[in-house]
Amino acid sequence: MAPNVIDGISNFRITKNKSVSVADNSEEKSKECVLSKHSRESSKYDEIKNWYERPEDIKWLNSTLIISFHLFALYGIFTLPYFQRWKTFLWSFFVASCGAFGITAGAHRLWSHKSYKASNPMKFILMMCFCCAGQNSMYHWVRDHRLHHKHSETDADPHNSNRGFFFSHCGWLMQKKHPEVLMKGKQIDMSDIEADPVVMFFEKYFTLSKVVISYLIPIMVPVYFWNEDWYYSFLFQFCRYIFSLNATWSVNSFAHLYGYKPYDKSIAPVENKFVAIFSLGEGWHNYHHTFPYDYRAAEIGGSRFNPTTTLIDLFSKIGWAYDCRVPSENLIKMTVANRGCEDKISNM
Repeated sequence: MAPNVIDGISNFRITKNKSVSVADNSEEKSKECVLSKHSRESSKYDEIKNWYERPEDIKWLNSTLIISFHLFALYGIFTLPYFQRWKTFLWSFFVASCGAFGITAGAHRLWSHKSYKASNPMKFILMMCFCCAGQNSMYHWVRDHRLHHKHSETDADPHNSNRGFFFSHCGWLMQKKHPEVLMKGKQIDMSDIEADPVVMFFEKYFTLSKVVISYLIPIMVPVYFWNEDWYYSFLFQFCRYIFSLNATWSVNSFAHLYGYKPYDKSIAPVENKFVAIFSLGEGWHNYHHTFPYDYRAAEIGGSRFNPTTTLIDLFSKIGWAYDCRVPSENLIKMTVANRGCEDKISNM
C-alpha cells in the first residue's frame, strides 16, 4: 500500500526511537467543541425512505440473515443462565476477546495501517484470533478499511456515516456497494497484503479456518471439557458472535456520530468512551482519523481504555512487535491547538 493511502497526515511520521518535525498548516482556531452527532447525519425518516427507494439494491439474503440472527441472539441474551453456567459464559467472553484482539491489533492496526511491524509468530496468532471473530476475509477487511480512510464520509466510503446510523452500523452489509465504492476499491494498493505469506495462507483456507476457529472449536470446548449441554454451548457462542459483530460495527456508527472532536473538528469521527470499552480501545476515533498511523489509535493516559495497546506493548517486550509508530507530543499539541478544542483532556 502506498503511504498516502491511509495516512491522514502522511508527512508526520515518527517511531518510538526516531521523530520527524514538520510544520503543520495553521487553521482558524475553533472556540467550541463539536458534541453529539454531526449535522450531516440523515434523519430517520430520510434513511427509511432512501432504503426503499431502490429495493433492487438490497441484498435480501444478507438482510434476512442479519435480522434473524439478531432476533435469535436477543432470545439467547434474555434466556441464558449466566450464573449457573459461568464457565461457559467466561469461555465465551475469552473467545470474544481473542476475536476482538485479532481485529484491533491485527486487521486494523497492523495490516490496514501498518502502524507497527510483527514477527511471523505474532502474525500467526493475530490471524488465528482474526478468524475467531468470524468476519470477512483479511483481504476484504483491509481493502474496505483503507478505502474508508481514504474516502471517509463520501460515496466511496463502504459505511458512509452520512447515510445514517443504521447504514453505517450494519445496513452497508445489507445493500449492494455504491458504484464509487466498487470503482475506488479497485484503486487501493493491496500489494503488501498479497506479499504477506501468513495472510495469504489463511486467505487460501479462510472459509475452513473461519468455520473451525470461530464456530466449531468454541462450541466443542465447553462440551468436552466440562460437560456443557450442546444447546447452551451453541447459544452462548452464537450470542458471543453477534455481540462481537456489533462491537466492531459500533466503531463505524457510534464513533462517527456521537461524541467529542478534540483533535480535528472538521471530520466526522469522534471520541466515544463506550465504543472504546466494547472494542478494546478503538473508540478514540477522532484521534485515530487524525493520526491513523499511530499504533496506539489513541493518546495514552487518563481514562482512555485501550487494552489492545497494552497487549501490543507486551509483545514488543519479547521482540515480536516492533517499529511502533507514534506522532510526537509537540505535533499532537499543535494539531489540537489548530484543529481541535483546548479542553480536550477535561472532556475525556
